[in-house]
Amino acid sequence: MPALIALIALLAGALNTVQAGANTTLNKALGQPVLVALTVSAANVLVYLAAAPFVGLGWPGSGRFAQVPWWAWLGGAMGGAYVLAMIFLAGRLGSAVFAGLTVTAGLVTSVVLDHYGWVGFAQHPAGPGRILGCGLMIAGVALISLF
Repeated sequence: MPALIALIALLAGALNTVQAGANTTLNKALGQPVLVALTVSAANVLVYLAAAPFVGLGWPGSGRFAQVPWWAWLGGAMGGAYVLAMIFLAGRLGSAVFAGLTVTAGLVTSVVLDHYGWVGFAQHPAGPGRILGCGLMIAGVALISLF
């Protein structure tokens, strides 16, 4: 099962990169970035509805809404900001640089979030190996950007 989970995560990462190209191409064709973002959001809804029979869909009790931290409601807005950044920047930067920057920024942020156990993540110390890994990612993006 862990191998299947890792495979799905790898596929999601690959799809994220291909999505940047598809969204950039759609924006070039339509010339309306907000319309492209709305189209992406509509497609997201369709995917979620198609997945619902397999993962479940229900309405939580009202008491559960009160338990949600204020910042947890901002995840969708963060996703929207990412999609807009993708639409505006991926075509200008190129796939490798855009993906490298976003993945590296995500990895560095993840190490910090894990280290402190922030925003619902379990605490995992940022030891020398993790810090070195972040440094190597930054060096890799620098090399990709230069060449």
